Amino acid sequence: MIADRSPRHKSVKMKIDHIAIWTNNLETLRSFYIKYFHGECGEKYRNDRSEFESYFISFSSGSRLEIMTISGLETDFGQQNRIGIAHLSFRVGSKKAVDLLTSELRSAGISVYSEPRITGDGYYESGILDPDGNRVEIIA
Repeated sequence: MIADRSPRHKSVKMKIDHIAIWTNNLETLRSFYIKYFHGECGEKYRNDRSEFESYFISFSSGSRLEIMTISGLETDFGQQNRIGIAHLSFRVGSKKAVDLLTSELRSAGISVYSEPRITGDGYYESGILDPDGNRVEIIA
């Protein structure tokens, strides 16, 4: 059980930035969240090399949903790229905060699956696995 509220992070106001969902029906899911939940959709992001596509849909509360698709998407729960929720993303405020928290988590024995970097869609982020193996992104 992790109960320590480390004082070095009390000054950082954590906020869930977005939740990501894999889908084989990108345009249908996009239309659904816009129509029924009044989301505002950004431009489609596409990475031709990996055949990855995504949209960010923003809501009036400030929360966002990322809907994503990629060639070869699986339906099996055990697969990394499978239909359903993909990851949680926490905004920590700066590149330095991403680096420091990633380092602290690694030192605590938490698995880092993606080192801090600038992604193709412009985020500075790292990726860790929570104690249950859920993917968590830490972004600036």
